[in-house]
This record gives sequence, C-alpha cells and structure tokens, in this order.
Amino acid sequence: MTARAPGLLRPRGPDAGEARVETVELFYDLVFVFAITQLSHRLTHHPTLEGALETGLLFVALWWSWVYTAWATNWLDPNRTRVRFLIFALMAGGLVVSMSIPEAFAERAAPFAIAYVGIEVTRSLFTALALRRHDRANCVNFVRILVWQVGCGAFWIAGAFAEESRLALWAAGLALWSLAPVLYFWVPGLGASRASVWNVDAHHLAERCGLFIIIALGESVLATGATFAEVEWTAPAAIAVLGAFAGTVALWWVYFNIGAEHAAHIFAASAERGRVARLAYTYLHIPIVGGS
Repeated sequence: MTARAPGLLRPRGPDAGEARVETVELFYDLVFVFAITQLSHRLTHHPTLEGALETGLLFVALWWSWVYTAWATNWLDPNRTRVRFLIFALMAGGLVVSMSIPEAFAERAAPFAIAYVGIEVTRSLFTALALRRHDRANCVNFVRILVWQVGCGAFWIAGAFAEESRLALWAAGLALWSLAPVLYFWVPGLGASRASVWNVDAHHLAERCGLFIIIALGESVLATGATFAEVEWTAPAAIAVLGAFAGTVALWWVYFNIGAEHAAHIFAASAERGRVARLAYTYLHIPIVGGS
C-alpha cells in the first residue's frame, strides 16, 4: 500500500515512490506560457538597452515566482482540494501579472507589483501553515521565506508608485530576493535555514524544471512561426526561419538528450539534495531558461 502523508503534504518515504507532476501543476504552467509570450513581445517592441534590462528583470522575477511554486508543490500535495485552490489562486494572480507585463513599467505597474507580491506572500503563508504540525524545520523555513518576501515586496510596491525610481527599486527588491537563498533566508531571531532540511523530491523538481524549458522552447517555435507567417516568403526569410528552428532543436537536444537525465540521476543520488536543488535547479536554470 502507498503511504498517505499527513495534512496537505505529499507522501514521503520508501513506500511512496517518486512524486509525480500532477495535471493541476501543468494547468498552472499555462499562465507562464502566456507570461513568456508577453515577455517576448515586450522585448520585440522595446529593442533598446533599457527595454532589455526591464524585460530581463521581469523575466527573473517570473522565474522566481514559478520555481518557488515548484518548490512548494514538492511538499504540498496537488491532489488535495485546498492545495488545488491555492494553485488556482496563484494562477489568477499570475494572469494579472502576465497581462500587466507590456506596461509593467508604465500605467500597469501597480497591478503588476501588487499581484506579484500577493502571489509570493500567499504561497509562503499557506505552505508554512500546511507544514506547521508535520515538518517543523521546513515550516520555520517558510516563515523565514515569508519575512524575506514581505521585505522585498516593499520595494516592489514602492516602485509601483515611484515612476522615476521604479527600475532601481524593483532591481533592489529582486536582488535581495535572489540573494536570500544564498544566505539560507537568515532572519534575526530565527537564524538561518540548512540545506539538509530541504528534503526535496529530486524527480519532481527535475521534471518541473524540464517542463519550464519546454515552455521557453515552445515560445521560440511560436515566435518563429508567427513572424515567418507575416513576412514575404523569400529565400533569405526561409533560411532565417530554418536557422531559428534548428537552433531551438539544438537547445532541446543539449538539455533533454544530453544533460537532463544524467543531471536528474546525480540529483537523486546526492546526499545534499537541498543544496543541489538550490544551485542547479534554481540558480543555474535562470540563464538556461533565458537563453532558450
């Protein structure tokens, strides 16, 4: 018989097997398909250094939001009704964030920032409460994460209402949030967390990150096809579209045919899964996804 986890948590232990990526998690990813498309279109319409910086900042912010949901559902069981409603709420907030992307540094700054901070705080608070009776160490860790998110969120909210310094404030908030895992979410009075207590399921997190790569590669295919459909079909255009498609296929080949499975085996066999998850499946995936 398969072990049943307490509360809202996934089953853990030798009888539980590897955690599966559930359909509701794939449903959640649809919001990020839209978000990546919005980022791509935004960069197309703002082909300047400032536009690239702004779009890059938004991309990293979205990545953190997505990957922390992947971390949360590594513990939370998406088959439980309350967890599903959490995911649906995060999707709704993510839809507001995604719709705001084209004008996130203009008139839609406030909806973007408020929805973004709301997603982060809601997720961490829910996860901390779900863990409180069953995994004390990780419960305290999500409290630390919540404190960091509230502090970083202040920069996002302030930037939404300070047009002249918006980029600087949002960059500061994002930089602090990107630094938090390196510092093990140290908080006065609570101290720092330890990677040894981050008992992540390697198969689940590796598969979730691979799915985000598929989202990014899929956007490349969509952008290539949509652009070619609107231009005159000439030989140079055909060469360009074939080159773009070949590049996307090469990226898929390098990640999935060469690296992903080998890396997942190393991840699963590691005695310090939390440390591997933080480095390889959180930080190192930022340039991988961005490059895709």
